[in-house]
Amino acid sequence: MLRWIAYPVLLLAVVSAATATLIEHADPGHVIALFQFGTIGYLWALERLIPYRADWHADGREVRCYGLYFLLTMAGGVLAQLLVSSVVARLAPPHSALPPGAEIPLALLTGSLAKYLFHRWSHRNPWLWRLHGVHHALNKVNVGNNGVNHLLDIALGQAVVQLSLAVTGFSKESVFCATLFALAQGYFVHANVDVRIGRLNHVLAGPEQHRLHHSTVLAEAGHYGADFAIWDHAFGSFTWRPGRTPASVGLRDPGAFPATGDVLASLLHPLRPAAGPGTGPSA
Repeated sequence: MLRWIAYPVLLLAVVSAATATLIEHADPGHVIALFQFGTIGYLWALERLIPYRADWHADGREVRCYGLYFLLTMAGGVLAQLLVSSVVARLAPPHSALPPGAEIPLALLTGSLAKYLFHRWSHRNPWLWRLHGVHHALNKVNVGNNGVNHLLDIALGQAVVQLSLAVTGFSKESVFCATLFALAQGYFVHANVDVRIGRLNHVLAGPEQHRLHHSTVLAEAGHYGADFAIWDHAFGSFTWRPGRTPASVGLRDPGAFPATGDVLASLLHPLRPAAGPGTGPSA
């Protein structure tokens, strides 16, 4: 039963948290922080109850490493917020011209598209790949290592999404709802849980798709969308089919990036001379 209800429960939590925040006029920043830790705890528990692969669980050393990366990811998010908060405050209208029932879905789609395009570009642009490839150096996929990223990769990605929403005129409330949904989806698709969402895979992103994104086989490593799958359909990067799983995840050339456990080397990697062509998953 957990395999069937795990995802609906998460989506219900997103809707409930967003609704309560807007009704009670709670601080969005506090809600997002609490919701993030709640989501991690929920998915961590599911990984123990219904794991996709038991050997993808993190050991003690990896947990400590992931914790350090998580702090860096949080720092990247704060950096992005500092970069765009003043711009968002100037551009985001105090009141939306659309009713919430129309504006929030549009904000979700707009933020999702911006995130998709930036993510895909990060696999194509050599310099952005030297940031984003830190995340793909992982040889397992679980909720803990969703935070294994270069802090500049997180900062740039969040800035792009938030600015795209502000420039297109969405209110702060709809930006908050889009952020909450994207946060839940980001951890969900990375979770090591044996959850299948069936035909919903063609609309929403899930772990079945994101494992393929981490595949070492380029023919199946599409799925740049972490929240909606419609952009992968629209831009030809949808590769999932029922029963399709990656043989292995990580980099085709593991030596192209420092080992995940070498945090300092990973942070300094963009400053190193390029190793040459053919070292990225999209090369």
